[in-house]
Amino acid sequence: MVEFAGDASAIILGNDPLPASVIKRLRKLRIIARYGVGFDGVDLAEARARNIQVTYAPATNREETADFTMGLILDLERHISQMIISTRSGGWDKIAGTSLYGKTIGIVGVGQIGSAVARRAMGFGMDILGYDIVQRNEPTLYGVIYTTLNDLLRRSDVVTIHTPLNDGTRNLIGARELRLMKDSAILINTARAGIVRHDALDKALLEGRLKGFATDVFDREPPVHRPYYDYENVLVTPHVAGNTYESSERMGNVVVDNILAVKDGVEPPDPVTSHLLYESAVSMGLDAGGMIP
Repeated sequence: MVEFAGDASAIILGNDPLPASVIKRLRKLRIIARYGVGFDGVDLAEARARNIQVTYAPATNREETADFTMGLILDLERHISQMIISTRSGGWDKIAGTSLYGKTIGIVGVGQIGSAVARRAMGFGMDILGYDIVQRNEPTLYGVIYTTLNDLLRRSDVVTIHTPLNDGTRNLIGARELRLMKDSAILINTARAGIVRHDALDKALLEGRLKGFATDVFDREPPVHRPYYDYENVLVTPHVAGNTYESSERMGNVVVDNILAVKDGVEPPDPVTSHLLYESAVSMGLDAGGMIP
């Protein structure tokens, strides 16, 4: 990156990390414009120390990620992919699924994406529990009942994760948390891979202590293959939850607006380093929903 962007005043950053060692060498840089809604790969402290603006594209794929999350839930509960594969290969396996109506969904991180999932879950007639690291005081929205993480895990038939990855959320779902979940529950992660302990997850799936798991996120891309990717009750997709033609156009427009603002010497519309969101991200991790690509 330094070779090609050494003289750049602006960088549009995808999913690649941008550590302090690289930022230090980009001496003309004025803005890091994240093409995405997360920024955990950027060394924010180094950027702020060098007066470099870091921007992101919040909420640009909120609805799309929520749609995809519900799709994963439906697929796991109704075995849709499994039956499609079977039928295409000449089988006729009519696998009984599980109804969503009347079940409980637990949303870990009820920010913009989590709230969008709650709206959809309400339409399916589900009871909705919510948990945030920073306690919510506003009135309940979309039927969400806020509770502790432990209580949410114990009571939920579906647990879906929508928090950013930071010191407060890394390994948030580990062996202890997975043991709290029902054997009949499913876990969905369209947020960040580091929020879930992979070794604990693999053990829970092998021992039948979790009915299913779906993930759209990985520690690296393409991912290192993990044994549980091959399980019938596991769905793996290539980090595409928020990826549609519409969301990509929306995100691109936001990126351009942020760069042009810095070029013109004004505050960009969607800053990270000069916003309270920055303080949240580097402290204990307020769910600033919509931050997850």
